[in-house]
Amino acid sequence: MILEKGRPQDSSNRLAKEIRTYDLLDRLGIAYERVDHEPAETMEACAEIDQMLSPAVICKNLFLCNAQKTKFYLLAIRSDKKFKTKEISKQINSSRLSFATPEFMEQYLDITPGSVSVLGLMNDKENHVQLLVDEDVLSEEYFGCHPCINTSSLRIKTSDVFGTFTKAVHHDFIAVTLGNGEA
Repeated sequence: MILEKGRPQDSSNRLAKEIRTYDLLDRLGIAYERVDHEPAETMEACAEIDQMLSPAVICKNLFLCNAQKTKFYLLAIRSDKKFKTKEISKQINSSRLSFATPEFMEQYLDITPGSVSVLGLMNDKENHVQLLVDEDVLSEEYFGCHPCINTSSLRIKTSDVFGTFTKAVHHDFIAVTLGNGEA
């Protein structure tokens, strides 16, 4: 694996949603570095990718919904923290949250499981999905995420993701406070 600046030189074997992601980032003037890799299916593979993106904060990106499946959320949480539905639900005044189905993920974000990314919000033109961000993520200089496909990972300035990008795709975010996973 090699960390490279910007989009791939050859995009012939890339999915359209990945190319659209690079097009948008380039149009917005957001600098990014990219590493291409096989889908990470083991913790060791994830660790190797994380090391390549260092010092970027690596997040778990969870696609959630309320019990009625009428409200959808994308939660970016530090990878070293645990998701506790009660903790988040209380902060956003929602009924207990659960994982949304892959069908809703594809419908609203044009993303499949394993590829969930904040960048998928570019596909949510009607703002069906509310972005939730672990406040500790916002204090990091760099953010790591997928370009809507899990065979590449990007390192982008956190301020560009949660400023320039979110404004451009007409999504705001709610900063949430999450414990460190201890009982």
